[in-house]
Amino acid sequence: MPKQMNTSFGHAQSKKTYHTKNHVEKNDTLIYALGGLGEVGKNMYCFEHENEICIVDCGVLFPGDDLLGVDYVIPDYHHLIRMNKKRKFLVITHGHEDHIGGIPFLLRQVNIDAIYAPRFAKALIQKKLAEHKGLERTKIIEINDESSIKTKYFTVGFFNTIHSIPDSLGVLITTPNGTIVETGDFKFDLTPVGTNADYQKMAYIGVLKPDLLMSDSTNSGVEDFSISEKKVANEILEIMRKTSQRLIVATFASNVHRVSQILEAAVKCGRKVIVFGRSMENVVDIGRKMGTIKIKNADFLSPEELAHTPDDKVCIICTGSQGEPLAALSRISNGTHRYIHLKPGDTIVFSSNPIPGNAASVNKVIDKLFRSGATVLTKSILNNLHTTGHASKEEQKLMLQLICPRYFMPVHGEYKMLMQHRQTAIEVGVPKENIFVCANGDILILRNHEVLQSDWRFQGDDIYVDGNDISGLSTAVLKDRRILADNGLVAVVIAIDSKSNKILSRPVIVSRGFVFIKDSQGLIREAEFIVHQSLQEKMKEKTTFSELKNCVRSTLEPFLYKKTHRNPIVIPVIINSRQTMEEIQQKRIQKKAQRKEA
Repeated sequence: MPKQMNTSFGHAQSKKTYHTKNHVEKNDTLIYALGGLGEVGKNMYCFEHENEICIVDCGVLFPGDDLLGVDYVIPDYHHLIRMNKKRKFLVITHGHEDHIGGIPFLLRQVNIDAIYAPRFAKALIQKKLAEHKGLERTKIIEINDESSIKTKYFTVGFFNTIHSIPDSLGVLITTPNGTIVETGDFKFDLTPVGTNADYQKMAYIGVLKPDLLMSDSTNSGVEDFSISEKKVANEILEIMRKTSQRLIVATFASNVHRVSQILEAAVKCGRKVIVFGRSMENVVDIGRKMGTIKIKNADFLSPEELAHTPDDKVCIICTGSQGEPLAALSRISNGTHRYIHLKPGDTIVFSSNPIPGNAASVNKVIDKLFRSGATVLTKSILNNLHTTGHASKEEQKLMLQLICPRYFMPVHGEYKMLMQHRQTAIEVGVPKENIFVCANGDILILRNHEVLQSDWRFQGDDIYVDGNDISGLSTAVLKDRRILADNGLVAVVIAIDSKSNKILSRPVIVSRGFVFIKDSQGLIREAEFIVHQSLQEKMKEKTTFSELKNCVRSTLEPFLYKKTHRNPIVIPVIINSRQTMEEIQQKRIQKKAQRKEA
C-alpha cells in the first residue's frame, strides 16, 4: 500500500535510500486529485511544480442518505494548507456546484492568489461569495477560450466545450516537463444550443502531441452519441402546443440551456412563465443578466397574478426533479406550496433523469402527483425529454482521437466509470501501461514528457460539512448519528455524594427513540436495578467520575442488547449534589401523584 506523504517532496528527496524511478525529484511536476476520483462530485485537480500550484476546479459532493445531517462533502485541503507558502491560483472550467461549490471553504483555509473563471461561472461564484462575509472581495478574473494565464512555471490556455451550462471550457496546461489537457465536463453535440465545441483547436492540440489527457468519465457506460439539446427543446415545445391546461416543468436549475429553452417554448406558445425554487430563481436572474436567457419582464408572472391567469396561459418551471424533500415540486405534490395547488388536468413534465440513488424519492413524488389527478410525463423510449451534459462512450472516443495523448488518466467518475473509460482508451489505441486509474491523493509524476505513478500519496479524505462549519465533522460524529437514527439513546441519571462516596438513590433511566417507556416499564426497572447494583459494587472503593461512567456503559450496553438486540447510545449523567437529587425525587413524586389523579 502506498505510504502517506506528510512532508513536501523537496524534503522527501533528501532521503537517498528512496532514489527510485517512481520517487519524486526536485524538478518533477506533480499531478494529483483531491476530489473527483471514485465519485461524481467535489472535483479538484492539482498541478504542482516547485513553488507553484495550479488548481483546476473546487467542487462539493452532495451527501447520500447515509450521511445524516451533512450538508456538503468537500475535499481534505490538508496538503494545500501545509503548502500555504507556495503560490496557488484556481482555474474554473464551468459553473456547476460540483466544480465551484467548495470555493468558500477553500478560501477560508488556503491562500489563493486569484480565481480564473469563465463569464457565467464568475457570476455564480460572485453571488456565492457575497453570502460569505469577508470573501466578497476575492479577486476573480474572467477568462474565455482566447485567454492565457502565464506564471513562472505554468502557461494555461483554454478551448470551448459543450456542457449543460454556458461558458464551459477545457484546459491546456503547459509545464516545464510537458503538457496536460483537462477536459472539464463535456459532450459533443453537432446541433448545440449556445457556443459550439472548438473542434479545430482540439485537433491542433492533438497535432502538438500532449503528454497527458484527463477526461470526464461520468457516462463511460453509455453507448452511442447522446441526444442533441435541440431535440429536447423541440419535444418540450410540442408538449406545450398540445397541452390545453396548466403546465409545470421540473428540471435541474444548473442546466441553464434547458431552462432557457423551456422559457422560450412557453413564450412561443403564448404562456406566461413563473419560476419557483431558490436555485432556479438565481440561475434565471443571472442568465437574464448575462444574456443567455432572453425573456422579457412582461413574459413573467408574479405569484399573486398566478391565481388570476387562465390555466392554458401558464407555464411553471421549478426545482425538485430529483425528489428533494424541500424543493418546490415536492411541496407542490404534498399540497404544502404557498402558491400552487394541483388541479386535475395539470401536466407535469420531468425534463431530467433520476441521479443514481434518487429513483425512490422521484417515484414517490410522481405517485403523489398522479394521485392529485395530474398527468405526469417522464423521459422514456417514447420521448426525448432529457439529454445528458456528459460525453457517452463514443464521444469519449472522439475526444481521445482529437487530443491523441501519450498518457491517459480518466477523471470525474466512480471507480466503475474510470475503469470503463480505461477500456475505451485501450480500444482507441492508448497502451495499457500508459493509463492511470487513480484514487484521490495518488500522485502522478510528469518528468521530461514521461508520466510515472509515485510511490507516495497525499491525504485525500472526505470532509463532512454541517452548515458552514469548515472544520468538518469527524467520522465518530456520523457514527453516533447513525446509531441514534437506528437505535436511539438511553440516558442514565445518577445522583452521588462524592464526599461520602455513596449513591443517593436508585439511577433514573430516560429513553428516546429506543423503546416506548409505557410498554417497557419492566425492562427499565430491571435496567435501573442492575446499574444500581454495579455502581454500589464499584463505589465500595475510591473511584472517579470517568470510571463510574464506564461502569454504567459496560453494565447497561450488554444487558440492553441481550434483551432487545439493539445498541442504543448510553449516556451516563452524574449529579454530585444531594440537594439537586432531592429536587428531582420531589418532581418524580409529584408526577406520580398527578398520574393517579388523572
